[in-house]
Amino acid sequence: MRTRSLLAALVIAALLPAAPARAADTIKVGILHSLSGTMAISETALKDVALMTIEEINASGGVLGKKLEPVVVDPASNWPLFAEKARQLVAQDKVAVVFGCWTSVSRKSVLPVFKELNGILFYPVQYEGEELEKNVFYTGAAPNQQAIPAVEYLMSKDGGGAKRFFLLGTDYVYPRTTNKILRAFLKSRKVAESDIEEVYTPFGHADYQTIVANIKKFAAGGKTAVISTINGDSNVPFYKELGNAGLKATEVPVVAFSVGEEELRGIDTRPLVGHLASWNYFMSLKNKENEAFARKYREYAKKKGLPNADKVVTNDPMEATYVGIHMWKQAVEKAKTTDPEKVIPAVGGQTFQAPSGFKLTMDPTNHHLHKPVYIGEIRPDGQFNIVWKTKAPIRAQPWSPFIPGNEGKQKL
Repeated sequence: MRTRSLLAALVIAALLPAAPARAADTIKVGILHSLSGTMAISETALKDVALMTIEEINASGGVLGKKLEPVVVDPASNWPLFAEKARQLVAQDKVAVVFGCWTSVSRKSVLPVFKELNGILFYPVQYEGEELEKNVFYTGAAPNQQAIPAVEYLMSKDGGGAKRFFLLGTDYVYPRTTNKILRAFLKSRKVAESDIEEVYTPFGHADYQTIVANIKKFAAGGKTAVISTINGDSNVPFYKELGNAGLKATEVPVVAFSVGEEELRGIDTRPLVGHLASWNYFMSLKNKENEAFARKYREYAKKKGLPNADKVVTNDPMEATYVGIHMWKQAVEKAKTTDPEKVIPAVGGQTFQAPSGFKLTMDPTNHHLHKPVYIGEIRPDGQFNIVWKTKAPIRAQPWSPFIPGNEGKQKL
């Protein structure tokens, strides 16, 4: 009897109209940044500016009439853990998009996950190029939007006319590939092999005394510039050692591709005045969009009680994060869905009036932003004076033309 009763109940339940599925009240978005470990010095601020941007969008009505719900994870500067956390966000938490990663090794770690699960990653940091993926939007610079212009500037009369180059980086894919491209570029400019030195240190390296001494020795052979692709908290001891050794920018200028306002916050910058950084945005830029951006972040920091809230700064990857989130929002509204198959083509061609002072465009054929290039000198207050800039945004070349075999690879 019990079996018959159960069968009858099942039949009746099957015949009854199903209750309408309740639409989710929010749209989940993932934030994938190291909040601990060697990269926390750089990535924590990207998490904070992402949360600020989400809060800003929610205050203006959200996306498709729904509030954005951030899902924050900490891969802890552990590259395999980035892949695990990315899978958790896309497969388990069902986020519509992920904003995250800093190092190229972390991005390379998560790429198979986004391709397999057809997720969307917005990557906000300058990188080495040599990559083009349907599921990734690159809002940081390609080499022709940062590294190549910086070296061209150093070789120019205004930049000091450097003839010798000391390539110093953290030992992973971004510095090594960037320096491979720079070597090819320098050789195309008739720089001899003997005038190029290349040195790498591990993540978290802290003792730069010997390396700085070797830079001094190398510089004795002619007008020298240092190209720094050091990432993470190793920048602090490197710049401190520069100061200790009295290595001045007028003698041997250092141009950094991964040091900005955030990294300089914890350093006595007075001995570093005149050293350079190449980016697509600086906090010191004067325009109404940037003033509003910096003001909003200061107010957010105070409201949320962030560490040293009265001294927070904005920087290039933070601006790239801000732009990327807004472009994704615009694309979702254009597609009228968060379905990646419809959102991905909708992101291409999006424009946004950015804090950099230009209306930026997401290239529909290579998923990179067209970006201006700025070179800034470090000031005593940890900000930058702009010493060189492009007149307009530059279209990215993801595949360097200085590497043989890259011809014709600039599109998806």
